[in-house]
Amino acid sequence: MTPVELSRTVLRAVRRAVDEGELSVPVPARAVVTPPGPGGSGDYATNIALQLARPAGRPPLQVAEILRPHLSRTEGVAAVEITGPGFLNIHLDRAAVTALVRRIQGAQGAQGAQGAQGAQGAQGAQGAQGAHGAADGQGPDPLPYGHSDTLAGQVVRLRIPYDIRAEVVADALVRIVASQGGRVEVDHARPRPRPSDEPVAPGRPGKVAEPDRPGAPDEATTDAPVDLRPVPAPEDPTPLGPDALRWALLHPAAHDRPRITADLLVQRAGNPLFRVRYAHARARALTRNAAALGFTGTPVTPNPLPAPLTAPDVTTPLVTALTEYPSALARAATHRAPDRLARHLVVLADALLAFQHTVLPRGDEKPSAAHRARLALAEAAGTVLAGGLSLLGIDAPAYL
Repeated sequence: MTPVELSRTVLRAVRRAVDEGELSVPVPARAVVTPPGPGGSGDYATNIALQLARPAGRPPLQVAEILRPHLSRTEGVAAVEITGPGFLNIHLDRAAVTALVRRIQGAQGAQGAQGAQGAQGAQGAQGAQGAHGAADGQGPDPLPYGHSDTLAGQVVRLRIPYDIRAEVVADALVRIVASQGGRVEVDHARPRPRPSDEPVAPGRPGKVAEPDRPGAPDEATTDAPVDLRPVPAPEDPTPLGPDALRWALLHPAAHDRPRITADLLVQRAGNPLFRVRYAHARARALTRNAAALGFTGTPVTPNPLPAPLTAPDVTTPLVTALTEYPSALARAATHRAPDRLARHLVVLADALLAFQHTVLPRGDEKPSAAHRARLALAEAAGTVLAGGLSLLGIDAPAYL
């Protein structure tokens, strides 16, 4: 269950409470679902009870108590706790983790086909469109994990200057928008002149940037060309090589000046590009090491993923990062912001690197169902990292 799906689940719980006369409030348009904060528990938390307390004329805790049974009866939800002034903390069924892993594994063939497109620009877009076309007769989830048809039929017309960063960003957007079913057309043209005292938002033609968010991209549009003008690199990034060059130009937001330094080539934890690629390589190494020990990754139900209670919870951050990947990819496409995808890959990589130590047996341990389930989760994370890097046009090495 992704955060978007869980948000809909929360709204359905509110609607049921209203239909049964337990609450007298208008059902809100959206419900915010986030990882639990300090003092929270579970996989996700929502403040919907606090949001509805005033219109309901009830204390937030009472609203939370009304909503809790409706949420608890939802498939995929194991338990719901109330913390603080009325936060609803949601524990997902471990079977939902198994379903997530199987969903990623089921789309792995399509992910690999898309990954083989590499950094081929428009050819990558055509490959993604082909995957969407093949989806019609292949049952559920034939697309790579995180891909969708939400932008099907939409054409985003980008107008970019002759600048290496604009070229790289546009090239990545061709694939990212295609992953959501849309298509990008890129044209090189000089933008219309504007008064020098008006900063231009690169995401929307004719739109002046907000003072507190200079150059912030807006939602995608198909009715007019979009001036895509990210802040240029301060120096030639070519000496970094193709992968570090792309990361240097894609990881910062469009309104931020990229840093062109040799730090991007250093294999250390302070380099986010290294962490993302290293996490993928570690996932592949876990598969090889497990094979040497005689076992493979197998999601099972119930999923015995949790480590001993004395150990920190490293599973939830990884599951959360995986479930939020489709939303991050969709936002990168609709906002024309590859940096959103790049930053989420860093979050996913960090979660996988923290989780990897729980996968293989230690000492005299024998491989168990728990080890097989953890390996399957790590392999799923590696698959998603490879797909995300491919959309950015960056290689995902199996050895590093």
